[in-house]
Amino acid sequence: MHTVWKGSISFGLVNIPVKLHAATDNKDVKLRQLHKECHTPISYKKVCEGCQAEVKDEDIVKAYEYTKNKFVVLDEEDLENLRKENEDKSVEIIDFVKLEEIDPIYFEKTYYLSPDNTGGKAYVLLRKTLEESGKIGVAKITIRSKEQLAIVRVYKNTLVMEIIHFPDEVRDVGDVPNIPSVEAVVQKELDTALMLVEQLTTEFDPTKYTDDYRTALMQLIEEKKTESTVVANEKRPLPDNVTDLMSALQASLDKTKKPKTRKRATTTRTKKNA
Repeated sequence: MHTVWKGSISFGLVNIPVKLHAATDNKDVKLRQLHKECHTPISYKKVCEGCQAEVKDEDIVKAYEYTKNKFVVLDEEDLENLRKENEDKSVEIIDFVKLEEIDPIYFEKTYYLSPDNTGGKAYVLLRKTLEESGKIGVAKITIRSKEQLAIVRVYKNTLVMEIIHFPDEVRDVGDVPNIPSVEAVVQKELDTALMLVEQLTTEFDPTKYTDDYRTALMQLIEEKKTESTVVANEKRPLPDNVTDLMSALQASLDKTKKPKTRKRATTTRTKKNA
C-alpha cells in the first residue's frame, strides 16, 4: 500500500512513528475525449489570454487575485521557504473528544495509519486508549504543503486519520436559498412517514450498496470492445517545408521535361526520309 506521508504522532509524551496510507479509491470510470473525425486524443494547451501565445511551464508564476484583475505575485522561493517552515513531520494530538460531537459535514478524506518498524507498542497503546475511553483525538497535520485539521480514531483493529474541514471552510447554512420555514405538519402524515421509516430500518451493511451506473458503463464498454475496437490514430508528422519545397521543384521539373519517346520517333522518321 502506497505511503502518502511519513512522520510521527504523539499524545502527551508518547511518540509513535507512523505512515499514512489512502483508505479509499476513486472508482470513477475515466473517459478520454477523441476527435470525432479521426479518433485522435484531444490535448489541452496553456494559452495566455492577453497575447494568445502558448505558455511553457517555466514562464508561469503563481499569484493571488485579491480583487478582480489585481494580483499579488508570489515567488517560488518564498513559497518553498514557507513550506519548509510549516512542514512539521510530527503530529500532536491536541484534544480528545467524542466522535458524535463532530457533524459528518466536516469530514473530507480518510487515511489508514500504520506503525513504523519501531512504533508497534506505542501504536497498540494509543489504539487501546481510544477504545477504552470511547474518545477520538483531534490533531493538525501538514500534507503536500497544506495544513490540515484531523481526527484519529479506531476502525476495526487499525488507527484511522480523518482529514476534516476547518470551521471557516464549511459554508454558512443560512446562505442556503429557499429553505422552508417551520410549518405545521399533519399528524397523520407524520405517523405514516414514521411507520415507513420503521419498516425500512435495518443494520447498516455497506456490501449491499453498489454503483449501478459504473457497473452498467463497464458492461457497455466490454460489449463495445467485442464488437469493434476503435484505435486512435497516431500523431501525424508536421509538414516539413524543405521536403514540400523539394517535392514541388521536382514535380515542376518533371512537368517541363520533353517526352523522350517522341524525340526518338521524330529522329527515325527523318532517317527514313533521307
